[in-house]
Amino acid sequence: MASYSQFIHRQVWLQRSDPEIRIHYVEAKPSGAQKGVILLIHGFPESSYQFRHVMGPLSSAGYRVIAPDYRGAGYSSRPPTGYTKKVLAADLHALLTAHMGIKEPVHVVGHDIGGMIAWAFAQNSPDAVASLVWGECPLPGTAMYDDNKHTPALWHFDFQAVPDLPEFLVAGREKQYLKHFYDRLAQNPAAFTEADLDFYATLYAAPGAMRAGFNVYRAFEEDKVDNRRWLEEKGKVKARAMVLNGEGSFLAQGADGMAKEVHENFDVGLVEGSGHWIAEENPEGFVEKVLGFIGQ
Repeated sequence: MASYSQFIHRQVWLQRSDPEIRIHYVEAKPSGAQKGVILLIHGFPESSYQFRHVMGPLSSAGYRVIAPDYRGAGYSSRPPTGYTKKVLAADLHALLTAHMGIKEPVHVVGHDIGGMIAWAFAQNSPDAVASLVWGECPLPGTAMYDDNKHTPALWHFDFQAVPDLPEFLVAGREKQYLKHFYDRLAQNPAAFTEADLDFYATLYAAPGAMRAGFNVYRAFEEDKVDNRRWLEEKGKVKARAMVLNGEGSFLAQGADGMAKEVHENFDVGLVEGSGHWIAEENPEGFVEKVLGFIGQ
């Protein structure tokens, strides 16, 4: 199986200056006939590296697989603004259509923050979506978000929304801070090796990386306004959708109710033996669920 470094790595410039908006992405192509395109959107505190175990199997199943680092994350640039999920989704739509020349509808798969971006992508570019798989996040604008955003389970929503202070407190302690989330939210913390921790910690210790990551959270209340407005103006997302969570994640309990608020047609899926980090804790289960759904 190919390692993360062996996949195709490329960068494109959505904007050259004032500010620079540069998006890094990883790609795996099928060896035979192509069945379709899968867009994988990572969460926080991760990057496209999150999908290192699943890109190979998905491409071996006949799909062209594209995993970007969204604005501010991974190897992508870290502009000072533009962290609403509307803007992050627009970045990825531009990546696919204007820069990669993909015109066909794609299967959009988002996890955590990537789930919020995936839903915004489907709501704003419905003709570009063949199917939608997202989960492991309370979508701003839903009851699940309002009921949980100030709870101990999601304490970091409040902490990371505070201006400036989180960056100061976490500086120099990035590895310990990230490991807290990997350990606490996993059913299988051993899924993260020391090399994985070092890789993520190096990315998030880079200048501006934590600021960009926290800005994603600082935009939640604006996302909430956007999402509710879209539901009023456009109605629920019409694309065939599945909300996918880990069997051991507390977010799985409210998935059905949240999905009913924002989707016309949906399934609810569980990745067995996994907590929050479904593509890393049980990559085989993740691939099985994704392929089983998009292939229907």
